Amino acid sequence: MKISTLTLIASALFSSSGYAAYEFELGDNNTLKFGGYLKADIRHVDGNVPYRPFWIATGTTGEDASQTHFNMRESRFNASYTHGKVMGFVEVDFYGSDGSEAVVNNYDPRLRHAFIKYDNWLVGQTWSTFMPLKAIPETLDFGGPHVGEAFIRQTQIRYTYGGFQFALENPETTGADNKNDSLPDVVGRYIHKADWGELAVAALVRQLDSDGLDKTVAAFNLSGKLLIGEKDDFRFQVNVGKPGRYVAPGLTTDVITHDDQPAAEETTAYTAAYRHFWSESYRSTVFYGHAKTDIQNRERQMWGVNLIKQLTPYLWAGVEVGNYEVSDANADSTYLQFSVKYTL
Repeated sequence: MKISTLTLIASALFSSSGYAAYEFELGDNNTLKFGGYLKADIRHVDGNVPYRPFWIATGTTGEDASQTHFNMRESRFNASYTHGKVMGFVEVDFYGSDGSEAVVNNYDPRLRHAFIKYDNWLVGQTWSTFMPLKAIPETLDFGGPHVGEAFIRQTQIRYTYGGFQFALENPETTGADNKNDSLPDVVGRYIHKADWGELAVAALVRQLDSDGLDKTVAAFNLSGKLLIGEKDDFRFQVNVGKPGRYVAPGLTTDVITHDDQPAAEETTAYTAAYRHFWSESYRSTVFYGHAKTDIQNRERQMWGVNLIKQLTPYLWAGVEVGNYEVSDANADSTYLQFSVKYTL
């Protein structure tokens, strides 16, 4: 068994996917890897936006409530098998259907990633090519400010050439019937990497043909991770256009009804986050996300700040406080979360 300490440290500090870290050389250019992490969350939510294990841009509001829950649902396991130029990867977590918290606290596994890579090609389910992974802030709340992020996993065919990526992705239409989803969504991305970090631009083009709406729509994403000093970084993304389900999950659907007619609305969403290393052991991220639509006038925003202590190269513990606001309904909730994460 070959275990890379550098890989484990990098995974513990910087990875949100928990890619494989335990490596077995099987001979004849074959490699089997296992990895993931265990994460325990203690989360308290107080306010008139109901408790969620992590915030997305839904607009459900209610009476004032105060809830605390303990869970291990973000924990995940993955495996990859490499044979020469071919690699297969699969990962599951436990955000499947809810189980019983009364006795056994069981939760169903959920497929996150399952893809095959060969040379410059990727086929299978993973993060959308429209989604800028390097711009996602390090947060205890899973995913952090979803309200301002492009955030979606789905099956796709992707080709990568240097800093360019081109993909055909699953054309699922939300908010209306999808019986005419015959053309895949098209995504293009360019990533520029340098000593100071990286910048990326992406474009999404979709054909919506549903409930009387037959329209080509587009969305654009600008993102980056800029290195500051020896370790600090600033991460951001800006999303504009008509991305529908691709941006700010729960904010809007691909097709809505406006003046008794089907329509696709514009969304403007963004996030900004600064991560600072106080010392070798302590680091913090302060982050903000915001999203607004132009027809339904839905508006959401979220902020948070955390403090994380790296106990070992494989283990950290942290605390985070933040607020999620449904601005168009004059509702908000504050959350306090404690987490412990052990990277395998």
